[in-house]
Amino acid sequence: MKKIFKYFLKSIGLLFGLLFVYILAVIILPLIPVNKTTSSSNDWVEIYILTNGMHTDIVLPVETDVINWSDLIPFSDTKAKQPMKYIAFGWGDKGFYLDTPEWKDLKFSTAFKAAFWLGDSAMHTTFYNTITENEDCKRMTISRDEYIKIVEYIKNSFELDTTGNVQLIPTEMVYGNNDSFYEAKGTYNIFFTCNTWASDALKEAKQTAPLWTASQQGIFHHYN
Repeated sequence: MKKIFKYFLKSIGLLFGLLFVYILAVIILPLIPVNKTTSSSNDWVEIYILTNGMHTDIVLPVETDVINWSDLIPFSDTKAKQPMKYIAFGWGDKGFYLDTPEWKDLKFSTAFKAAFWLGDSAMHTTFYNTITENEDCKRMTISRDEYIKIVEYIKNSFELDTTGNVQLIPTEMVYGNNDSFYEAKGTYNIFFTCNTWASDALKEAKQTAPLWTASQQGIFHHYN
């Protein structure tokens, strides 16, 4: 009985130790920047990062000579079905996206699955006609080569069907008239969150980003 009790105490101690290390990582690693960038003569297109206070989206022009996103993400997949100028991409846990419209709707099972690699992922896309830079939306200009990198990163995050097309998730649980959900690759967890995905997108484009972050604050800290 004593051995069992000692084992139990060691397990609890290990759990709290890992939690302490994780919290330190959440606090410290986002403060360390990578790819500190400034404007240059190679700047070619404007992109944005956009947050709702918890989640970071990457916002790109719908059409450039690199890609017309409406060929991959049809306007007809949205309720409005209207052509627009910008498209925002956000990767995350499908359960959070589809089953948790507000924090009051969050279930323990949804949070547990998301934290520990047990859920599926989804890509959330939203079309906009205008983008206004403010404290929740930051603009950057990148080169054509950098834009190609971020395009490939985002395209590779979709779970495509056998014909190479995105897979629309049929649901009424959309946030407005101009958004839709698609099947995505990867699994959300406490080490790779929606904001980690967005941060890695910026890294692919050689833009300033935190060394690692679980939160949107870790990204926007470098764009204040």
